Amino acid sequence: MDIATLIGLLGGFGIIIGAIATGGDVMLFVNVPSILIVVGGTFMVTLMQVSLKDFLGSFSMGMKAFFYKTDDAATLIEEAVTLADVARKNGLLALEGQEISNEFLKQGIGLCVDGHDPALVNRLLSKDIDLTIQRHEVGQTMFKNMATMAPAMGMIGTLVGLVQMLANMSDPASIGPAMAVALLTTLYGAVIANAFAQPLADKLARASALEKTNKSLIIETIAGIQEGMNPRVLEQLLSTYLPSNKRTKDEAE
Repeated sequence: MDIATLIGLLGGFGIIIGAIATGGDVMLFVNVPSILIVVGGTFMVTLMQVSLKDFLGSFSMGMKAFFYKTDDAATLIEEAVTLADVARKNGLLALEGQEISNEFLKQGIGLCVDGHDPALVNRLLSKDIDLTIQRHEVGQTMFKNMATMAPAMGMIGTLVGLVQMLANMSDPASIGPAMAVALLTTLYGAVIANAFAQPLADKLARASALEKTNKSLIIETIAGIQEGMNPRVLEQLLSTYLPSNKRTKDEAE
């Protein structure tokens, strides 16, 4: 589980709720019609922009913001160098019995062992990356749309409340409470957009970028192994995927 996402989500909502609680009655900020307009309206308008399958699938995609796990690039490089050393000494067929932790790397090594042309292997693996990123973007787009629509639905709810308030101006004492209820929808929309939907979309984009980087590293690994590249040279090539402070002294030089 990604602890940063969980802490950020709970902490953000916790601070908002805490600020509300210290200022008075929490129930003043609970209004069912406002919740229906903002939450229900946001979901319905967002659904209009995508298919039902993509809409429902985006929520399972959203869970990846909490549970995604990417392999450490340094560990992948270490494993790649080991595989390159085995292939250089004993041939590509010797890789068939090797234990490989990363599924994408395992897939690529399997294509190598089967004797496929390097250009075809690169094409297949690159296509896998492109389609994976495309699927991820569907979920990201849905949450970005939700972040856009929630404040808009909040404003619509506020306008509805203001119209209802202005239609009943005969009782001046009711104006204040009615205005407060009208403003709640704007608050709900802002909270959904800025404390949930947009951060979730950004975290999914970050997870997708990390996965793409690791898979690009693996494609470089497969190409190097098929070319019979010296494991030491391959290690130096792959080390470019690491921040300079994480490379070995010789590689950094």
